[in-house]
Amino acid sequence: MSIIWLIIMLLSIAALLLCDPAAVLEAMITGANGAVSLALTLVALYGIWLGLFEVLESTGIADRLARLLRPLVRRLMPGESRETEKYVSMNISANLLGLGNAATPMAINAVRTMKRDSSRTSVATTNMIMLTVISATSLQIFPSTVVSLRAAHGSADPAGFLPACIAATVTSTVIGILAVKLLAKLFAAVSARRAAKRAA
Repeated sequence: MSIIWLIIMLLSIAALLLCDPAAVLEAMITGANGAVSLALTLVALYGIWLGLFEVLESTGIADRLARLLRPLVRRLMPGESRETEKYVSMNISANLLGLGNAATPMAINAVRTMKRDSSRTSVATTNMIMLTVISATSLQIFPSTVVSLRAAHGSADPAGFLPACIAATVTSTVIGILAVKLLAKLFAAVSARRAAKRAA
């Protein structure tokens, strides 16, 4: 992936040198300043929320949140441990607040504690795939990262896109969950047929 970004950057610089050589240095400085400003904005935002999640975990509120979301998590990812359910609950909570990067460590911890298929240790289980889909579709009720960025860049209505965001993320999450459930059943049926043929 880094090679792709390097190629894009070099091609962009080459194109700018051909079109307007004097603007190359100015464009690079402007881009660097913008990147640093954006990074500082995000560092402050994620510092607050990651600190909050650490407090939630150390005070036991994370366990209560896990108990609250346990019925939903168990339906989506049956057969997992309580530790996994806690990390999945924290992942879902972070995504609901629009903190995709803050949700990632929770998802990694959840995958590490998930049960593996002993016969196929290198293959992702259905629960792992479900967690990946839920994290990728990122159901959000308050996308704080985007709202903060819009506010930082002077938007007149930073949260004006909320209805469309909620509708889009709810739709994508529901479709993703249904697709995983359907494909898991189809895969299980195909595997059962192959096993029956081998036995015959």
